[in-house]
Amino acid sequence: MKAVDKTALLAQLENTVENHLQVVVHDFQNRSEEELNKPSVTGGWSVAQCLEHLNSYGRFYLPELQKALSKAGRVEQKEFKSTWLGGYFKEMMDPKTSTRKYRAFKNHIPSASLEAGKVVAEFIQQQEELLGYLRMAHDRDLNKRIPISITRFIRLKMGDVFQFLIAHDERHLKQAKRNLL
Repeated sequence: MKAVDKTALLAQLENTVENHLQVVVHDFQNRSEEELNKPSVTGGWSVAQCLEHLNSYGRFYLPELQKALSKAGRVEQKEFKSTWLGGYFKEMMDPKTSTRKYRAFKNHIPSASLEAGKVVAEFIQQQEELLGYLRMAHDRDLNKRIPISITRFIRLKMGDVFQFLIAHDERHLKQAKRNLL
């Protein structure tokens, strides 16, 4: 993996999260429970299930990011370089680089019956929190390690976790939007 400009990377990630917030507020926030819980015509998840799946990841990663940011020293870090594993995880989730379907891990499979309004509100709150963490990260060391949700033994750099999490959000927001067509 080659090193990238840290400021540009964080700005791009912030823009993506701001776009995610706009999409959710514009396309999902004022929909009925019935519309949000309607199963996909292709047999996939409903809008609410897509968002709840993302919320389950946020419930794990946001506290981990907050902890890492509070422990990461303030640094003049100009560049960030992903690990090969971090780059792999990001690429496999990014809808621009991978169209392959993956099975969700058991603890991240959403229920079929959800309080959709609460799911949407939680997703919005989590995205705002994520945006705040991205802004904090500008003067922090993105090389601080964070455990991944499937096993605490594997740890990724904070910069890789940000990229993976936001690519994963992008992937499932696209999936949720397809349910509205």
